[in-house]
Formats: sequence, structure tokens, C-alpha cells
Amino acid sequence: MENEGKFRLLYICKILYELTDENNPLSTVQIMDILKNKYGISSHRITVGNDIEILREFGIDIYKIESTQNKYFISSRAFELPELKLMIDAIESSRLITKSKTKKLIDKISELSSINQAKTLKRNTHTDDRLKPKNEKIYYIIDTINEAINTNHQISFKYFKHDVNMQKQLRHGGETYTFSPYSLVWSDDYYYMVGYSHKYESIGCFRIDRIAGTPQILPNISEPMPKGFSVSEHLKAAFRMFGGEYTRVELLCENDMMDALIDKFGENIHTSNHCTNTFKARVEVCVNPIFFRWVFGFGGKIKILSPQSVKEKYADMVKKAYENI
Repeated sequence: MENEGKFRLLYICKILYELTDENNPLSTVQIMDILKNKYGISSHRITVGNDIEILREFGIDIYKIESTQNKYFISSRAFELPELKLMIDAIESSRLITKSKTKKLIDKISELSSINQAKTLKRNTHTDDRLKPKNEKIYYIIDTINEAINTNHQISFKYFKHDVNMQKQLRHGGETYTFSPYSLVWSDDYYYMVGYSHKYESIGCFRIDRIAGTPQILPNISEPMPKGFSVSEHLKAAFRMFGGEYTRVELLCENDMMDALIDKFGENIHTSNHCTNTFKARVEVCVNPIFFRWVFGFGGKIKILSPQSVKEKYADMVKKAYENI
């Protein structure tokens, strides 16, 4: 083979990455056999040893087990096995990533380990396929929005909803939305973009997986962020993706509800003791049905103390729900 020496070095590196780990080292003879049988390259013990030393000098972490037959394995990689398992769990659980893309990504992640290690990457995470999206263009949508944000340009797109037959229907008769995106946001297992809506002349947000087709980047420069607006501050208010007026609400919570409060609002919420079994919490929220449903879901363990207007709205929602039974 022409340039056999150069290819030999590359194939030895490939063999070590694919086949070896601390539990599966390869001897010099085994490496020579693979070179000959799989790649048609003849080699000698000394040349294989010298090539491995070159790879070590280059910076590849190859561990040498010295014995009558030296053995070698890759001792460290870009990602450790627990890190790869964590990434696979996240991909399998994500509602953003389609079923077919999930498989492709997991296959690529598995290639970051040895063949034997890849067998241990099989996860036992159960995910309901019904929760996986079917919008295969979502990755291109995200990439386009990122480019628009980085270049400070407006985008245009169409938005859809599902009708009673679960068929996609373009909103407002297929109207094209014009939007100045400021940031992409991951919230409650969905991706949103936050920015300025030119139609409503206000801050708005859209779910990425509900965008029909790939958005178009417009030549127009994005509308500057309103004075005093901060995406991070905007995101601190829970239930922000569903609209509603920002309001400071005081809650009365049973003590075992602290984890629920932290999960929803973070660790910087203001709390104070109320009595032996309860505490008070002050939070900034968008007051809307989503917030009320969250409160209702705890079966009375979280109560709204103030303001009175929010308490009345909540009571009205509960009353209407009861009347529909």
C-alpha cells in the first residue's frame, strides 16, 4: 500500500480508540493482526511500538502495560462514561428531540467510547414516544433563530396549532409573523424564543416546535430591547410563557412544600416562618390559569394570601370548574 507507514499510524490510533479501554487492552501482536487482517497493512512489533510512542508524544493518553507482551489502551477520553450516560439520558428524555434524531445522536455519542464501553451505555430510561415531537425541522429552526440573534436581524415565520382532529392548522389564516428574537429559552422541557413582536409592539414568546417551516432571516435590523428590559429578569417570573400580568403574590405553604417552591421559583425567593407547620413566600408571577392550576394541584397545601384581586380570580376559576362537574 502506498504511504503504508502514514496509514499505519492512523489505523493504530483508530484501533486503540475503538477497541481498547482499561478492561480491554490490546497487545502488540493483537494490534499487528488487526492491521493485517482488517486493513491489509503489514507491521513489525518494533514499528508498532514506535508508532504508539509517537501518538503518546502527540498527546493521546495511551497507557502501556509492560510485560513480555506489552499491552495498550486509551486511558482517558474527551468524556467519561458517566458523562456519556448523562447525555444519553437527557437526549432520550427530551421533548425537543424527535425519535429518529434521538437514535442518531445516541449512536454518535456511543462512538465517543470504546466498542466494549458502548455496550454499557444502554440506558433504562423510559420515555413515552407520544411526548417526542415529529417536527424534524426543529434543529434548522433553532439554528436559524440563533443566526438571527447573533447577527441582530428580524425573522419572519408562520405559526401553527392543532385542531380537534390533531391536525396542524396555521394560526390566523397563515399570517406571517415578524419578530425580533432576543434569546432562546429552555423552560419546562420546551424551547421558546423571547423577543419583540412587531404586530403587538411588545415583548412576546413563541414555542419553537410550533413554528411551521424554517423561519426567514430578514434584512431588517432587530428592534432594540426596550429600555430596562432584561431577559434574565423576565425569566424569573414563573408561568411566563403563558401570558398574564406580572404580580407579586404572597403564598401560605405547608412546610413540605418548600421543594415545590424552589423547583418552580428558584432558591432566591423570599420566605418567612408563619407557624409551626407553615411558611409564607413572596413570588413574582404572571397571574394566569396556568399559575392557578399549579396552586390547585397541591390540594390546599399552597394557598394564595394576597393580593385580594388574585384570590378572587382564583376563586372564580375554581367555582367555574366546580360548575362544570
